[in-house]
Amino acid sequence: MSKNADDNEIIKELIAITKDKESWKENIGAVALKLNDDYPVAVKAKALWILGEMGLKYPEEIEPYINDIAAYLDNDYSKLRERSANAIGRIGRADKDLIIDHIDTLMKLKDDEYGNVRHAFIWACENIAVNAPDIFCKKLDIFYEMISDSGDKVRIEAPEMFRVVGKRKPNCVKPYLERLEYIAENDENPTVRIHSAGAVRITRKALKESEESK
Repeated sequence: MSKNADDNEIIKELIAITKDKESWKENIGAVALKLNDDYPVAVKAKALWILGEMGLKYPEEIEPYINDIAAYLDNDYSKLRERSANAIGRIGRADKDLIIDHIDTLMKLKDDEYGNVRHAFIWACENIAVNAPDIFCKKLDIFYEMISDSGDKVRIEAPEMFRVVGKRKPNCVKPYLERLEYIAENDENPTVRIHSAGAVRITRKALKESEESK
């Protein structure tokens, strides 16, 4: 990819790489180069998204670039904080050990002033929790509080964290079941109700299966 190419052309090239999954492994370094200060926010945002997907598939190859990706978790631009969180989530889904040093910085995004960043924070945590739910067992109060967030997308996503953790570590979610049931029956947002009900259903099923296997 030409460093001096028009920004739109660079984004087009990045999109082409996104679609050509067979070329991902060999292009990780080239995409990561787009995170340096020579490139505008739009290019960096696209690069961060692709690096997250690349890292899910090739976690070992993405390791040298983790710190560069995580550095954008506290960037001044909300779009870059959002995309960095997305990437950390996808990479963490593949291998939690690669991103564990950045969990504390990721967790700070729960209080971000922008709803898109708070939404990305929850989505990232869900991804990591798929294979590493223990990380979040003592942090679930955060996600419960976010069901009352000012942003609808955040509120809709928050109960999904309980579904993800509840399926794998149902005893962690068990203390929240009555409250989630209340939300499932009474929240003003129908999607929040649906997602809360789903979290309760999945957790109760996992609890039952756990009891039966003893």
